[in-house]
Amino acid sequence: MEKRKELYAGKAKSIYTTDDPSKMIMLFRDDTSAFDGEKTAQLNRKGMVNNKFNAAIMTKLADAGIPTHFEALVSDNESLVKNLAMLPVECVVRNRAAGSLVRRLGVKEGETLNPPTYELFLKDDALHDPMVNTSLCVSFGWATEVQLEKMEALTLQVNEVLFALFDAAGMVLVDYKLEFGVFNDQIILGDEFSPDGCRIWDKETNKKMDKDRFRQGLGSVIETYEEVGARLGITFD
Repeated sequence: MEKRKELYAGKAKSIYTTDDPSKMIMLFRDDTSAFDGEKTAQLNRKGMVNNKFNAAIMTKLADAGIPTHFEALVSDNESLVKNLAMLPVECVVRNRAAGSLVRRLGVKEGETLNPPTYELFLKDDALHDPMVNTSLCVSFGWATEVQLEKMEALTLQVNEVLFALFDAAGMVLVDYKLEFGVFNDQIILGDEFSPDGCRIWDKETNKKMDKDRFRQGLGSVIETYEEVGARLGITFD
């Protein structure tokens, strides 16, 4: 597979075309940011850790029957993925109250949400990813009703698989976001699943084991990501 030109560079990943129009190379960089790019840093090994973490989780989800764009690891910080037409809507599941939910509603951080909540956000940095609903998504053409129904069903299926996986490893999957795209007229899970895009707490101590360590200046960001991976049986050699 020949890696060609850079098609897109986000805050922490870059996408490259290949000699196969249906495949892309996703490069995980060591860049990290928070608060819509207001806080940035380079964290050694981050690209490698997130790439291998994502590969393991995507493989686990595929084994559970969830279609993903992940194809194979190409290098320590690169993966081969399907070329999706991405939908500009983020799907967020919350198993515990944290982050923006606490700020918006004044609820207690850590409160168990039963059943888990499901929310939609428009992926737009300039607008700070505003919360939206299915009616807005359909009216503005961001996604169809059928696509949105499939995205919700897949997101909740992901939650069943991953909540149990993290729980068995002594961790709470507090919340996370997913992004989807279209490939051969099918809704496919895209982007990544890593500690950058979810909240993970230790089940006994509530130690934060995700990107909140960077946001809140708690330190040991990548070391903690690696600890999460080790508990899940992911190796980073």
